[in-house]
Amino acid sequence: MEELDYFPFVIVGHVDHGKSTLIGRLLFDTNSLPEGKLEEIKKTCEMLGKPFEFAYILDTLEEERKQGITIDTTQTFFKTHKRPYVIIDAPGHKEFLKNMITGSSQAEAAFLVVDVKEGISEQTRRHAFILSFLGLSQLVVVINKMDLVGWSKEAYKSLINELDNFLNKINIKPMAYIPISAMEGDNVVHKSKNMSWYNGPTVVETLDLFKRLLFNVDGSLRFPVQDVYKFDSKRVIVGKIESGKLEEGDEIIILPSKEKTRVKSIEVFRSSKEAVAGRSIGITTQDPLFIDRGNVICKSSQQLPKIVNELFVYVFWMSDQGISKGDTLYMRCSTQEVTGVLDRIFNRIDSSTLESIDDLSKIEKNNVGLIKLRLDKPLIVDDFSIVPELGRVVFENGGVISGAGIVKM
Repeated sequence: MEELDYFPFVIVGHVDHGKSTLIGRLLFDTNSLPEGKLEEIKKTCEMLGKPFEFAYILDTLEEERKQGITIDTTQTFFKTHKRPYVIIDAPGHKEFLKNMITGSSQAEAAFLVVDVKEGISEQTRRHAFILSFLGLSQLVVVINKMDLVGWSKEAYKSLINELDNFLNKINIKPMAYIPISAMEGDNVVHKSKNMSWYNGPTVVETLDLFKRLLFNVDGSLRFPVQDVYKFDSKRVIVGKIESGKLEEGDEIIILPSKEKTRVKSIEVFRSSKEAVAGRSIGITTQDPLFIDRGNVICKSSQQLPKIVNELFVYVFWMSDQGISKGDTLYMRCSTQEVTGVLDRIFNRIDSSTLESIDDLSKIEKNNVGLIKLRLDKPLIVDDFSIVPELGRVVFENGGVISGAGIVKM
């Protein structure tokens, strides 16, 4: 089975709220560990004089990755009776946001883990804000460590009321709240006998309710150009179709130049006269136009994306070095690369407290704000909810991700 068939989701939460234990328990209770792996970890714990914890399963797999040891896919992927899954690693909010915004690992759903005793931490608030920022609507909140409060329904109800109040402020409506003990396995894969008052789904049952986020095959064509390969007199324009479909003979328009031509051929591994959203392809054109990386190919008969010289963007800043009005920023949007001068800051919010900050002369680490940039050249953008690749930008400084943003249309 190809990796693309796996449903990708992420588990986020404060470092001490039991995320690693939950992942270890999921792998164990779905029989997704290689034969002998659990015994090996238990033996190591005994040698070190440590009690066994399910979090050690994840720690062991991560250590093997660092050492370059090949890992069987069952150690990263697992299956239910419905379908296979892959858990996207999210070691911290900064790495998670960077990966989600750049598209290098696109989760289609998320679990937010909260310790029932500790409650809502700063990391909890920040992770929740990021999920809202990214528009990740398929979210389940897992209330962990119920065994430490005697499986108390009152403690569970009190925390979800508090969480509801906070999540409503950032427009998040969880699909479910699940009381669990990742350590004991209650309500992870198997129903809890200790919480008979809870009649909802387990973690795995909720997983199977998540819907796939499909590429918009029926939408307007969006084909960002990744590169152009030259074979003698033949020029093959390559990239990934982010929306719509393309057929031989279609009239296309090249943005931002707005030149028009027709598709002469579609070049793929298996011969085809049509290509749809989600596929990486190459095409040749009837006319010898100058097409380069960063151009976006559309159909002239369909709705076109916007071409802007000024960019309004909701930015989440991650770098220790903040930005101020007048600064020049380097950014990427799909395959496009542009620079822009920070012209105006409209608002500024602390991502953990959600409090507004009065000083609008700068954006600092972990701030979220709406900003306006004057660009050095035209940028092609689209609605993030329809074509994510053209609706998000990544800010870089010296090759390092410093911030990310969602385009305001």
